[in-house]
Amino acid sequence: MFDSVCKIVVIDGQGGRMGSLLIERLKKSLPEAPACELYGIGTNSIATAAMLKAGADYGATGENPVAVNVRDADFVIGPLGILAADALLGEVTAPMAAAIGRCPGEKVLLPVNKCRNHVIGVSDLSMSALVQEAVDYVTGLIKNRP
Repeated sequence: MFDSVCKIVVIDGQGGRMGSLLIERLKKSLPEAPACELYGIGTNSIATAAMLKAGADYGATGENPVAVNVRDADFVIGPLGILAADALLGEVTAPMAAAIGRCPGEKVLLPVNKCRNHVIGVSDLSMSALVQEAVDYVTGLIKNRP
């Protein structure tokens, strides 16, 4: 699955709460995996700063960093809205959503039923529970790679 270093791109906006929780828990869940790099890409500088503070290896902000960093990502993790133009209160642009959609890596989307996107059949879980489910899924794939 991974040619060399596993690249995990976490994308978040607004205050970066979800992204910082994801980064923090991924760091704790993959301590023996130095071959994983965590990128905190924010749709705004506050979200990026929160992910860097949580321990992201790299951070950047905006449309172009999203497009550049998802090109070769093994995983893109974030709220469901990162695939919808104008989501996250307008912070996700159409080019961002398109770049994420075209990413060949696995997309792990947390179904936050806000911003007029509601996923039917999904329980309304707390942010903490959604983040833990995403972390467990990604770390399971990484730890079981050939």
